[in-house]
Amino acid sequence: MPQDIERLVKASKEALSFSRPVYSGFRVGAAVIAHDGRLFTGCNLENASLTLSVCAERVALMKALSEGATGLRAIAITCASGKTCYPCGSCRQLLFEYAPEIKIVLPSRSSIKVLDLKELLPMPFIKK
Repeated sequence: MPQDIERLVKASKEALSFSRPVYSGFRVGAAVIAHDGRLFTGCNLENASLTLSVCAERVALMKALSEGATGLRAIAITCASGKTCYPCGSCRQLLFEYAPEIKIVLPSRSSIKVLDLKELLPMPFIKK
């Protein structure tokens, strides 16, 4: 996993350059890795109608899923400020739906945290 973490962090930082935070100014990049080693990146894209904006994590996840990736192992989330950038509640729930065992990689200027999704979403909505 250490090599994967390096690849993920690098890819998430590169994805920042495509971010379109035209209203918030908060740039985020994400990268997800599948069991087969494929990487998928995403960035946040904002719209005047706030509900049409999308988070970097969701873009990366949807790209992976729409290209047939299964068994998503980890996702890195990077923000331009260099601070730790946790996924929002909506992204946590979406990740749980499609990759409940995924590791969340959170780089900052001073460290890299690796968490289980269950630590960030202890009580997810579950389809019954």
